[in-house]
Amino acid sequence: MGSNATNWKLEAHPNMPKGKILAMIVLDGWGEQIKDEYNAIHVAPTPCMDSFRETAPDRWRLVKAHGPAVGLPTEDDMGNSEVGHNALGAGRIFAQGAKLVDSAIATGKLFKGEGFNHIKEAFPTGTLHLIGLLSDGGVHSRYDQLQGLMKGAVENGCKRLRVHALTDGRDVLDGTSFKFLEMLENDLKELREKGCDAQVASVGGRMYVTMDRYDNDWNVVKRGWDAQVLGEAPHKFTNALEGLKKLKEADPKFNDQYCPAFVIVDEAGKPVGPIVDGDAVVTINFRADRMIMLAKALEWEKFDKFDRVRVPKIRYAGMLQYDGELKLPTKYLVDPPEIDRTSGEFLVKNGVRTFACSETVKFGHVTFFWNGNRSGYFDNKLEEYVEIPSDSGITFNEQPKMKALEIGEKARDAILSKKFDQIRVNLPNGDMVGHTGDLKATIVACEAADKAVKLMVDAIEQVGGIFVITADHGNAEDMAKRNPKTGEPIKDKDGNIQILTSHTCAPVPFIIGGPGLAKEIKLRKDLPTAGLANVAATVMNLHGLVAPSDYEPSMVEWVQ
Repeated sequence: MGSNATNWKLEAHPNMPKGKILAMIVLDGWGEQIKDEYNAIHVAPTPCMDSFRETAPDRWRLVKAHGPAVGLPTEDDMGNSEVGHNALGAGRIFAQGAKLVDSAIATGKLFKGEGFNHIKEAFPTGTLHLIGLLSDGGVHSRYDQLQGLMKGAVENGCKRLRVHALTDGRDVLDGTSFKFLEMLENDLKELREKGCDAQVASVGGRMYVTMDRYDNDWNVVKRGWDAQVLGEAPHKFTNALEGLKKLKEADPKFNDQYCPAFVIVDEAGKPVGPIVDGDAVVTINFRADRMIMLAKALEWEKFDKFDRVRVPKIRYAGMLQYDGELKLPTKYLVDPPEIDRTSGEFLVKNGVRTFACSETVKFGHVTFFWNGNRSGYFDNKLEEYVEIPSDSGITFNEQPKMKALEIGEKARDAILSKKFDQIRVNLPNGDMVGHTGDLKATIVACEAADKAVKLMVDAIEQVGGIFVITADHGNAEDMAKRNPKTGEPIKDKDGNIQILTSHTCAPVPFIIGGPGLAKEIKLRKDLPTAGLANVAATVMNLHGLVAPSDYEPSMVEWVQ
């Protein structure tokens, strides 16, 4: 149903009262997992969060934040912040990221779309360049999708193909780059047998080449640009797999995430695949955050982050559109989910005054993604969005407290002002610091997030309101790679624990409380598979409103 035909009026709930101030708190990367020394949340002093389970266990439960519960293909697909906040705000499950790409490849729709037709124009005389993460982690990319894209491109007339591979070691085990590169070489050999000149053109580790995010370090993107576009890198090899082996032999500390950039050259020492005028480029990652910076470099005429030296006239498309606000890239192979009738829009249209706040790295999540990939306000008279600048130019483990207390203070002040009915925040610490793999820093990060929660909960106590606390996915609760059968941490050859830096498939807590919560309001016991999409209807009920009938069911009920 289009928004023009939507009936925005929500009925008053027959029992639950209206008019309570509600704090909606999202702890980013805060899952529930094995309670041992590698669980930063368990180790950290988190008295506020601990108290909820201890004092009101019937107002505490777990919800799913991964896989089909958030629109991803399988139970093995870990959630992420974008799909998590989409689900939290939308109240329904929309096919997301990898699932959209899977469907578009399987049905062949991808190869008939506007984006593919755009790059196809280059096939008769140019080269198709595929840039992206070589991985089956399912967070940023998946190898089988690269296979499908290569096969479909050749079937649709691609005569010359180059892959610029980024090695992972973050969403998958370190060292698996060799396996993936070997698979890629075999697939390219098959394409050559079908008459397509298909080769690897460059390689680099994801954290050192191309895949920076949040404008943190443009040198990462420049290293990628130099290798992929200019054909220049500190290392040159005639074979990608051999190159990887030589680099590993030369440096005992070599790992996939930080693999130095190298280009593949022919026998004469000439790069086999720089990007030149008339070529087509596809960034194959479906997840946005680590592709946006490269998309800017490829697409923007006015670009001043580094000297591009040469800017080829290319046909560029992303696997998906990476930024709906910036409309970047302008061409993409797979259309985004069309998320309409979000809870944010419903609540504002029913007079609920809303305040949303986070620091830069997650500000878009409590606004843009929460609102169904939509920029701006629904009603600037009823809404206020506050962005607190993140620390720039440092890794988050250097300042693990991040801006948690500032976010907590801004939210506290908004609660106490009584100008708003809903105060919505994201505390990024568990996720951003968890990604660094620094266990000690992540423990500090979780403690800081807990203190920020207390600031908001205390304010809710003062105004007689309600709080709802949840997370968008797991991360900080497990900092060790584990044996899938025993759950025991995996050690490397030197006896050190292998660090886990990725999101997890762990469930996340869902907590309700506060003096405004009537004693008759109970968490339902009959929704064992509830996920993040169930939160929106729950929050609507707590605002004293009945949720739309097609929303995932509310997790609260009125029990006399």
